[in-house]
Amino acid sequence: MIGKGDMRTILTEDDAREIIARGLADARLEGQRVLVIIPDSTRSGPMPLMFRLIHEALNGRVKALDFLIALGTHQPMTREAILKHLGVTEAEIAGIYGDVRVFNHEWMKPETFAQLGVITAEELAELSNDLLRMDVPVTINRMVLDYDRLVVCGPVFPHEVAGFSGGTKYFFPGIGGSEIIHVSHWLGAVITSYEIIGVKETPVRAMIDRAAAMIPTPTLLIAEVVQGDALHGLYVGEMRPTWEAAVDLSAQLNIIWMDRPYKQILSVMPEMYDDIWTAAKGMYKLEPVAADGGEVIIYAPHITEISYTHGAILDEIGYHVRDYFLKQWDKFKDYPWGVLAHSTHLKGMGTYENGVERPRVTVTLATGIPEERVRRVNLNYRDPATIDLTDFTNREDEGILLVPHAGEMLYRLKREA
Repeated sequence: MIGKGDMRTILTEDDAREIIARGLADARLEGQRVLVIIPDSTRSGPMPLMFRLIHEALNGRVKALDFLIALGTHQPMTREAILKHLGVTEAEIAGIYGDVRVFNHEWMKPETFAQLGVITAEELAELSNDLLRMDVPVTINRMVLDYDRLVVCGPVFPHEVAGFSGGTKYFFPGIGGSEIIHVSHWLGAVITSYEIIGVKETPVRAMIDRAAAMIPTPTLLIAEVVQGDALHGLYVGEMRPTWEAAVDLSAQLNIIWMDRPYKQILSVMPEMYDDIWTAAKGMYKLEPVAADGGEVIIYAPHITEISYTHGAILDEIGYHVRDYFLKQWDKFKDYPWGVLAHSTHLKGMGTYENGVERPRVTVTLATGIPEERVRRVNLNYRDPATIDLTDFTNREDEGILLVPHAGEMLYRLKREA
């Protein structure tokens, strides 16, 4: 593995160029067809820099250099959005990058996928500590079978389902099929985001790694660790050790330890999150420091949709704590489990006893979504026009926390350390 990282040091472009060049040179990719799997625009990271440096290192050396956007089940990116994401112009993509092809992961088309194998019921029971037991078909975008080498390139952050993002997670759910997406996400929901987020080794990560081991094409990882726009770590090498190095730095850089819980938290969501499906990170990342009976407000006036992909299902089932679904499983078991998981992650911890649901905290949407719809999906509503950010500033001593760029930094209590 090639790379370096430090909490106190920001890597320069020259640092990144040297790491990418050395790492890709060591991989011996000459004459090979290379597919680079990258995040969409809901993930931070220096994607324009990475795109440019990967091309610089491999252009003329490889037989093909293509990029696949790991959407999971997010919206496909438009051509304009892709160019912005990669930091290139139409003229550049037709000129200097004319040999590069960029693809959306077309998860909505059944013909996109090939089956690699099956995680058996016995294997899943072992991986999940007996929480789930069923056969899970492992399907993935069949493009991975058309190349000589797969290069995953993306950031590592604390994550509500897997513990930390990055690495093999770019395969599942990034370009994986629905079965493994739904089962892995529901496994995370059964454990709960509260327990799993920011933990290095989790049953979900074990399941993802088991599925990724079925991919026959050799893989390589380029893992970034960022805070805001600053690149603090960059590692290139074999999948597992490279991911572990990035996780170790992310655990230091992307987790903020707080002395006390807060009765009210205002999560200000940046425009990179364009629906509640993605902006729910404003709850996931703050739930551990919300006081019992407190409130997390997701403030995003620009958001007008719950989920562009799964909104109709969420309108039907609403947002609920985990036990609301588990104790009525016959009623909900045929809904997509990944959507059920999202529902529980946003609603947070709580109980469901004798038909009464008691969430630990109140989740309030202060967005462009109409009040009637917000309340219909079992969330609290506040008109974003009534919120003045200065009213939440410097009030930590009163138990009020303002998070101006929520969604990436995980907040935890020191007493949990």
